[in-house]
Amino acid sequence: MIPTDNTTANLLKPDQDTDWLHMDPWRVLRIQSEFVDGFGALAELGPAVSIFGSARTARTDADYKAARRMGSLIAKRNIAVITGGGPGIMEAANRGAALAGGKSVGLGIELPHEQGLNQWVNLGMSFRYFFVRKTMFVKYSSGVIICPGGFGTLDEMFELLTLVQTHKVADMPVVLYGTAYWQGLLDWINGPVAEHGMISPIDPSLVTLTDDVDEAVQVATRAIEATVNA
Repeated sequence: MIPTDNTTANLLKPDQDTDWLHMDPWRVLRIQSEFVDGFGALAELGPAVSIFGSARTARTDADYKAARRMGSLIAKRNIAVITGGGPGIMEAANRGAALAGGKSVGLGIELPHEQGLNQWVNLGMSFRYFFVRKTMFVKYSSGVIICPGGFGTLDEMFELLTLVQTHKVADMPVVLYGTAYWQGLLDWINGPVAEHGMISPIDPSLVTLTDDVDEAVQVATRAIEATVNA
């Protein structure tokens, strides 16, 4: 009649089986914790602009220098700069913001070839899941500048444009920096994509293409400036 176990004993007993760590219910809790941590860290950030771009851009590259200036100009407007926290364009934007005395945010991702957050981040965290990280970018940014980049940058760009196009987020200014780099993509969007009726005629106007750093910053911060001046 005496029970051989009880709930507390089951909770406290040593268990050598760790398969449960890799089961979907545990993943749900891990995902939930990432959202809670992200919301908690960024809730009081204030107005912010995200800058996307390649982790492979060298420090001697003109795009690196441009992104660094973007970060500085945005910070001087008392607006936080958010990046993916890695090297390349991300480091440049964080560096510009940090040296200008601003909020330099890095939202990192666990990847084999990236070694944590860059040294210019003064508010940072790392994520396991891309979709949680991208939620943080969108939720806490009021504008985005997209510098030349690869698959990751394209993924961030098209997901953001989809959210704006489908009105899942408020209208957000999106700037593509680097005419020579992005023009071919825009030609394809305005050509075959539009000609086949895959987008509406107004969709290409969701982005601003420029080679001017000052214009990129001006467009990306216009929603914030409009709110401040209202």
